Amino acid sequence: MNPLSSAPVLISVLLLICSNVFMTFAWYAHLKALNHKPWIVAALVSWGIALFEYLLHVPANRIGYTVLNVGQLKILQEVITLSVFIPFAFFYLKEPLKLDYLWAGLCLVGAVYFVFRSA
Repeated sequence: MNPLSSAPVLISVLLLICSNVFMTFAWYAHLKALNHKPWIVAALVSWGIALFEYLLHVPANRIGYTVLNVGQLKILQEVITLSVFIPFAFFYLKEPLKLDYLWAGLCLVGAVYFVFRSA
C-alpha cells in the first residue's frame, strides 16, 4: 500500500496544517499583537491558543501513525511548519522574504526524500 495515497495521510496533513496555523500564532503573533504587554500575559494568551493546536496535532499524529512511521511524521510536520511560517512572517509580521527560506525549504525537500524513499 502506498502511504502517500491513503486517506489517513491526507487527514493527518490537513490537521497538521490547521494545527500549525494555531501554533504559529501562539509562538509568534504576540511579537506584534502583545509586544506592549508583560511577557506573562503573552505567555498565557499563547498557551490558550496552543490548546487548540494540541487538539488538532495529537489526532493528526495518531491518524498519521497508522500508515507512517514517526520519522516520516516529524519531517512532514517540519515541511508544514515552514510552509505555514513563511506566509505568516511575510503577511502578518511584515518580515522581508529571504533566500534563506528557500535554502531551508530545499534542505527539507532532501529530508523528505530520505525519510520517504523506502516507503
